[in-house]
Amino acid sequence: MSLKERCPVIEFKDLGDERGKLVVIEGNESIPFAIQRVFYIYGSDSTVVRGQHANRESEFVLINVAGQSKVRITDGHEEFVVELNRPMMGVYIPKMVWKDMYDFSSDSVLLVLASTHYDGSEYIRDFDKYIEEING
Repeated sequence: MSLKERCPVIEFKDLGDERGKLVVIEGNESIPFAIQRVFYIYGSDSTVVRGQHANRESEFVLINVAGQSKVRITDGHEEFVVELNRPMMGVYIPKMVWKDMYDFSSDSVLLVLASTHYDGSEYIRDFDKYIEEING
């Protein structure tokens, strides 16, 4: 299975009407895991790179609920970039996939849904060590 197939872009239903927009995201329904943690990144700019890690246990869905940003996704063999620029789209990132978030617009709010509570020991923050581990 290719990296793009393993990390699909997810299109959420826009349930809004004349009163405004509404997007609903349910764990184990619209995304492939139960949500254990939610956080968001804002106040970054086009010069900032966030992420720069892989996770042994956590899965993620990234959604720009405002503004836009890019996500570089790689497994050390394949690489692609997703531009998150609509609040009804996200990208799924499974375990052991490297991610870099960058090129944030000034109004960017990047919402992250995670499958686990935070545990710093499951993060791989050195790309060379990541490559060693996946090729192990």
